[in-house]
Amino acid sequence: MLRNKGRRRVAIGCGGLALGLLVLLASGFYLLQRAYNGEVRRVAGALPTAPGRPSSTGRGENWLLIGSDRRADIPSMGARADTIMLVHLSGRGDRVSLISIPRDGWVPVPGHGTTKINAAFAYGGPPLLIRTVEQLTHVRVDHYAALDFGGFVKMTDTLGGVDVTITKRTHDPMHNRTWEAGRRHLNGAEALDFVRQRWNLPSGDLDRIKRQQAFLHALADKAMDTRNPIRIDRFVRAVTGSVTVDDSVTAGTLRRLARRLLKTSLTEYLTVPVAGTAERDRQSVVLLDEDGMRTLFTTVRQDRVGDYVARNGAANSVDAVR
Repeated sequence: MLRNKGRRRVAIGCGGLALGLLVLLASGFYLLQRAYNGEVRRVAGALPTAPGRPSSTGRGENWLLIGSDRRADIPSMGARADTIMLVHLSGRGDRVSLISIPRDGWVPVPGHGTTKINAAFAYGGPPLLIRTVEQLTHVRVDHYAALDFGGFVKMTDTLGGVDVTITKRTHDPMHNRTWEAGRRHLNGAEALDFVRQRWNLPSGDLDRIKRQQAFLHALADKAMDTRNPIRIDRFVRAVTGSVTVDDSVTAGTLRRLARRLLKTSLTEYLTVPVAGTAERDRQSVVLLDEDGMRTLFTTVRQDRVGDYVARNGAANSVDAVR
């Protein structure tokens, strides 16, 4: 059970996985748009058309980003929304706010009662997940993007691996890996296991989100430092081959996004306020703090996330993780 004092805190720095890849994808398009435009998968009908969606406020832009894991080690299992994030780009262009929603968040899903939020993706794909998030937040989603975790292997290996710092030795029984404390160099297969682990981590999936963000921080640094044109080409192809977007996202959309992200002075990462954990229908779930969410997403609609962070924020380092 989460401690009460942590219920309303904002975790800045958590959950940067999909945003980091979106920055890299957009940057790749900005530099090499014609060569890679045809390699990005687009999903027709990803954005819902059902009536009752929140109205656009015209104050900034909102993307729903997910990380999906189609597990090769469990062939019968389809893609899951393992990481769910709402990203708000301010209307002033001065900040990007990424808000992570725990995948086990216990929420109403249209047509399916109350269940874990990642079940919405399994039940109805992007349209139902977007409807669920919009119903939860009252924020209109403008665009959708999904990252296939399997692409981590290729992305990491094309750069020659990445380095992360682990604060304490831990064993992952699911993948039979033991991570020693200290600076660690990860190849693609190791990186995939690193971002998947949640067993034996004190905060489970919340710690896994931090691992994912630390990995992406390291991956982005390595990519930006790379000067080898062949390696850059292979890396961008690995990124574009792992991302799916809604069919309203054009090369022009990504060019504009790249310019904006590269010029933004502040990127902040948050998680929705959490009330605690519980058991529902014989499964462990995360209970969200309804009052805290209402306050947070009101500031998103009003394009005043900075005010919310100033009142509730708590920085979280990506330089070293559990």
